[in-house]
Amino acid sequence: MRGIAGDGPVRLRPVGLGVPRRLPAVLGVEETAVILAACTRLRDRFLFALLAETGMRVGQALGLGHEDFVSRRREVRIVARADNANGARAKCSSPATVPVSAPLVRLYSDCMHTEYGELDSDYVFVNLWSAPVGRPLRYDTVAKLVRRLRARTGIEFTPHTLRRSRATELIRAGVAIEVVSKLLTHRSVTTTSAAYVHLDVEDLRAELVRAGAWDDVSC
Repeated sequence: MRGIAGDGPVRLRPVGLGVPRRLPAVLGVEETAVILAACTRLRDRFLFALLAETGMRVGQALGLGHEDFVSRRREVRIVARADNANGARAKCSSPATVPVSAPLVRLYSDCMHTEYGELDSDYVFVNLWSAPVGRPLRYDTVAKLVRRLRARTGIEFTPHTLRRSRATELIRAGVAIEVVSKLLTHRSVTTTSAAYVHLDVEDLRAELVRAGAWDDVSC
């Protein structure tokens, strides 16, 4: 291409147009409630309620033992164990303890009394209706449950969507990123920020109002 000020050709660097990055999908509170209501069994409802409330990884949930669910203190211990019979991985370098709500504790208790019964197993989540009964629940079984719930509700989600949605909900509510990071059992706040802080323009506007940098003139 010939330049304006000279006679010789001038090479211009091509300008690349950036492709806007799509924000990861998150579920609203109503959508999560629809998913939980679509669970026909207490075990399944408890599993997805646990993931939705705590932001726990599915591997962390599948590795839980009854000793890890401390009902009287409303807390759950997440422990990395290399010998889980179902291959579940906690992906945390050291044991972590996260709080759970009273309704979640009641759901755990209802599941144990109504469906688990006298079954002898160290694991919280096990096969209850398909052989071999009592075997710890596996990743592929959870994937099948998710596909059935998608079909019933029309909502596209994965277990990780529940984790991402919980983190986003807490951040939007103003919970400190350090607290969210601790709940998600991340090694550092940087990991939490890079993976889960996906705020849109309305989130930024709300945060400016909350911080007092803007007046709330929504009308």
